[in-house]
Amino acid sequence: MDRTETLAALRRGDLAGARELRLTDGLADFPREIFGLADTLEVLDLGRGGFTDLPADLGRLNRLRVLFASGNRFERLPPVLGDCPTLSQLGFRGCGIRAVPVESLPRDLRWLTLTDNAIETLPDALGERPLLQKLMLAGNRIAHLPGGLAGADNLELIRLSCNRLDTLPPWLARLPRLAWIAYAGNPAEPVSEPTASTPVPWSALQIGALLGEGASGRVHQAIWRGSSGLEAVALKLFKGTMSSDGLPEREMEACLAAGTHPALTGALGRLVNHPDGAQGLLLRLLPAHWRALAGPPSLASCSRDVYDPALRLDTGQALTIARAVAEAVAHLHGRGLLHGDVYAHNTLWDAETGAAVLSDFGAASALPTGDAGAALAQVEVRAVGILLDELLDRCDAAPDGLQALTDACLQSDPVQRPRLEDVAAAIGRIAE
Repeated sequence: MDRTETLAALRRGDLAGARELRLTDGLADFPREIFGLADTLEVLDLGRGGFTDLPADLGRLNRLRVLFASGNRFERLPPVLGDCPTLSQLGFRGCGIRAVPVESLPRDLRWLTLTDNAIETLPDALGERPLLQKLMLAGNRIAHLPGGLAGADNLELIRLSCNRLDTLPPWLARLPRLAWIAYAGNPAEPVSEPTASTPVPWSALQIGALLGEGASGRVHQAIWRGSSGLEAVALKLFKGTMSSDGLPEREMEACLAAGTHPALTGALGRLVNHPDGAQGLLLRLLPAHWRALAGPPSLASCSRDVYDPALRLDTGQALTIARAVAEAVAHLHGRGLLHGDVYAHNTLWDAETGAAVLSDFGAASALPTGDAGAALAQVEVRAVGILLDELLDRCDAAPDGLQALTDACLQSDPVQRPRLEDVAAAIGRIAE
């Protein structure tokens, strides 16, 4: 049903007992009939409307867990959100928000999305939400992270790209569960020279079927008429807007800077002369039967991927995937890059052989030199450890030594984790 039909059904009482309600695209006044669902409603989507505030008695929705309100016109995150007793996920992207009052932070906050707003400061109390696991802050005006976040021991993923951070606080890389971090497009990111790339004219491409779509762009199959003849490739066309990870220009530069490696998708050239000015990259085309190892996180899983329950791996497959990902990430660290999004849903694999490649540089950042860069690299060791742990969960017989290596990567003290090059070498020895 569209919004008009859903609203009519709500007012007739046809939605009694509903757990989810979506009233998107144009709504500006909060329908009081929603409170009739207070005993059952868990997910409410009010996105892309004209809201500037929410009702003072929103806390009556005593079972509400998830509230999406992206694309509205809030100048501040509504303080009334803190009155909702079970609210744990907030999505307020692209609302023009300037202020985040401490009262707006629910006690059980787990996942907070404030991407693409105008926020300059955050309250210290954000770090006092013990369940906080995922924090999306790309595309704001934040110059300093609140010191209270140093106590966010459950935080696993943070997106800080395209803010005004001159430095990353040392405590950030010491958070015991942090595994995924993106900070490209801040003054804190080291400046690097643009990577030379082959220009690929739009006129030299014959565009084929859509292969996939993500937050930052669409990937098509294409035929490239290059200097060496016709070549089947993948073309990623960027949407040109701020994604939850950052800007497409940073993704393209990171993909080019990564160079070539057998376990990376690899950039072949940069698109030029698109008729609409779109930006794009030519990538290596993988065989048609390769698939993502898992699906992206769900509302329930928050920061963890969702696997097909039927997926089982034999020892050889598990080790081949693990070795490919570890070697790919070690290669990136060696080139001064943090991937930022090492996940099974960004791992493409061949179910027949276990061969795998790591894709998607949307969250990649340049590593600083010295101790600061080494500390951030150890954050990503935990991401690889989580992936290894997920592989083990789907392996009928755990390869000797892989569980101990996984446990080492998951240690709460990042300093005690092994380096990625040592992890990759250890997996190689286990596989022999």
